[in-house]
Amino acid sequence: MFEGLTEKLERSFKILKGQGYITEINVAETLKEVRKALLDADVSYKIAKDVTNEIKEKALGQKILTAVSPSQLMVKIVHDELAELMGGEHSEINVKGNPAVVLIAGLQGSGKTTFSAKLANYLKTKKGKTVMLVAGDVYRPAAINQLKVLGEQVGVEVYSEDDNKNPVQIAQRAIEHAKAQNKNVVIIDTAGRLAVDEEMMNEIAKIKDTVKPHETLFVVDSMTGQDAVNTAKAFNDRLDFDGVVLTKLDGDTRGGAALTIRTVVEKPIKFVGLGEKMDALDIFYPKRMADRILGMGDIVSLVEKAQEQFDAEEAAKLKKKLAKNEFNYNDFLKQIQQIKKMGSIKDLAKMIPGMNKINDEDLDDDAFKSIEAIIGSMTPEERENPKLMNGSRKRRIALGSGNSIEEVNRLIKQFDETSKMMRMMTTGGAKKMMQMMQQAKRKR
Repeated sequence: MFEGLTEKLERSFKILKGQGYITEINVAETLKEVRKALLDADVSYKIAKDVTNEIKEKALGQKILTAVSPSQLMVKIVHDELAELMGGEHSEINVKGNPAVVLIAGLQGSGKTTFSAKLANYLKTKKGKTVMLVAGDVYRPAAINQLKVLGEQVGVEVYSEDDNKNPVQIAQRAIEHAKAQNKNVVIIDTAGRLAVDEEMMNEIAKIKDTVKPHETLFVVDSMTGQDAVNTAKAFNDRLDFDGVVLTKLDGDTRGGAALTIRTVVEKPIKFVGLGEKMDALDIFYPKRMADRILGMGDIVSLVEKAQEQFDAEEAAKLKKKLAKNEFNYNDFLKQIQQIKKMGSIKDLAKMIPGMNKINDEDLDDDAFKSIEAIIGSMTPEERENPKLMNGSRKRRIALGSGNSIEEVNRLIKQFDETSKMMRMMTTGGAKKMMQMMQQAKRKR
């Protein structure tokens, strides 16, 4: 996401590299490029102009510290301004109620039904809520079936009345049913509608007035750029929704919607969709998104994803095995499976500072398949005792896994290096690692 914007902003900061001071001239040159980058990202001219004027005022008012270069200072100012533009602090979804009612609205094809299921999965797995989905799209039969399939995938009940064409009535009855079933949260999926369709807009307004939701979310396809912003404004004028959900953000290389929607509708972006999988939903953090846009990665989100897969008991067992030098291929395979649960390798890599410059072709989500096949072709004894490995065993494993001897040797080397590094980190080796890194620098 935001690849084009990131690259253009990085180019704009190069103007200040090597400069000893911030002056009106070099700031004007830099901000001309920043404004162009924002416009290319589908940000409206007025907002791009306002943002760069604000950056200019702050930059010229700063005193340059000897430890900070002008380009570094400019990156910091632009970062803070982008974060502020996107809302500053993140905004939580309100699911306090008995039950809490969440109403989903948006255009047709924006991803409302998929988001509804993702949200149900998020509230169930991350917040410990008992959730019920409501099939309120009475105009598209496939939407009801789709919600039922997705509901089954995430293990959440779906309330529907297949022969009823009154979405207001369906929503009312669903809430009564949820109360009887002691559900914490009711998520009402509704039909897609155009802001210019008066009859359909009256219908969604009536649903809201009747069920009085604790949270109304507007779902919009981020890839529609400035159109997304204009549509959000039209819906907000009518519904006064509580927050925005940007879907398909993983396919949005420009980022105009994410950057400007908050300013136009004065409502926070609460969630972003980053793929089709049911766990591909992230809370929107403006500061972290600004980090990503400026190529700084997003280490906080990466650590959070890792912690979600963290098992304290397993970690304690692993620590003991490492201390005794008993780390084996079964343990190695478990570590790989935990990494895979964190999400797409491409998305994870982009959270690491500097990795935004790596081509997607070099980050293959199937990269672990050959490793899994090789370990799967080992005997239980070989997986338990890596020291058993010899030439004839390698040849058999290569043949059984459909890989070459070179690939088997590569895996063994990766295993040895991983084992050594993990053992070093576990046995107070952080200091040793620092010493090794310093020695390596001296050799260069």
